[in-house]
Amino acid sequence: MAEHDVPDAPADIELGGGVAFLHTPPIPSRGGLALTHGAGGNCGSVLLQNIASVWAAAGFTVLRFDLPFRVRKAKGPPHPSRSEEDRMGIAAAVDRLRAETDGFVVFGGHSYGGRQGSMIASEQPGLVDGLVLTSYPLHPPGKPDKLRTHHLPDLRTPTVVLHGTKDPFATTEELGAAFALVPAPTLLIDIDGAGHDLAPAKYDAAQRTLDAAVSLFESLPADRPGVVPLFDPSR
Repeated sequence: MAEHDVPDAPADIELGGGVAFLHTPPIPSRGGLALTHGAGGNCGSVLLQNIASVWAAAGFTVLRFDLPFRVRKAKGPPHPSRSEEDRMGIAAAVDRLRAETDGFVVFGGHSYGGRQGSMIASEQPGLVDGLVLTSYPLHPPGKPDKLRTHHLPDLRTPTVVLHGTKDPFATTEELGAAFALVPAPTLLIDIDGAGHDLAPAKYDAAQRTLDAAVSLFESLPADRPGVVPLFDPSR
């Protein structure tokens, strides 16, 4: 990738009763990325900050936000009975992002956040133009029979999956079989030696999310209904 200008520091904005961070690109926006965290963290994670910086430098408006369960409590995992609220929080963040850019809009989520994003994308086709899922939690560690795939046959959103080969939540082979269920273009990228957190200080996972997104999303047919070209030369 070519060198990019450095974007401004993110601005704090109110979203769903919590604080979110809007990263504005140094050039006219090519599109947007709504970005959120997993069950054990928040939107201040190093991985998410790195992804936001890389995408903003490449010309994308990025909204980095906490899921509703994290707004309610500073620590601890989400309660399964309230996961629908997290999906609604994702939809609200995407709507807020669309007020900032009219380009190609992507949802990015780590682990639990990515799973919830893929679920609401399957429920609401057209919510976003693409998905970037890091460390998708296909099954609980040590329980490969408890697959979280029921919604994937209904997912019609082009999807990038970034996966560490030492992630206990899935093997590369398991993820390949799972995302073969998706009736839309998908791209699975392995990071050799990385675990579930993708070790952002060791592996350049942030840049890989952008490179993979460009590779998949720019290959989409230009006349695909409802999709704005990722890099529109008129912008």
